[in-house]
Amino acid sequence: MRPWEQVAVVGVPGTGKTSLCRAASQNSNYQHVNFGEVMLEIARRRGLAINLPEMFSLDLSIQHNIWKTSALQIKDEKNILLDLHGLDHFIEGYLISLPFEIIRPDIIIIIESAYEDILQRRHADPQKERIIQGLNTLNEHVKMLRLAMVTVSTRLGCNLVILDNNNFKNCLNELELILGN
Repeated sequence: MRPWEQVAVVGVPGTGKTSLCRAASQNSNYQHVNFGEVMLEIARRRGLAINLPEMFSLDLSIQHNIWKTSALQIKDEKNILLDLHGLDHFIEGYLISLPFEIIRPDIIIIIESAYEDILQRRHADPQKERIIQGLNTLNEHVKMLRLAMVTVSTRLGCNLVILDNNNFKNCLNELELILGN
């Protein structure tokens, strides 16, 4: 199996990608890197925000600078599981949030889950103020994420996998097989 130096694990909020990355990193030589946490740490160091809602309420040009700085900080790291949404949904539309022009993953893994599971995870996460999307909006977001990641993987020439996280243990086993554990 091919060793992946940089693995991008993407999915809409609530699919369980962070839990999967944390568990997979415990059983492998991969380090879990949460892109949002890297961004927040940079915003904190600059005195711009102390939590995610504050950071995401900053002017978009400031957020973009933090996003780019985060990507530049991560771009040369090896053996990482990069945990991020991949595509963010705003009132104005969608924005690819995988900084593929800076970070060039060897493989992109999309984590998907049932709507009910996503809702349950979003409600149960006390750390984040999650937006609760309706079924149609969430389905559109998932489809757009797939299209965006197909486009990115084609542009980069990297592999793309979609994993179903309707059973955490099974999904973790599939993820670990891909990672070569």
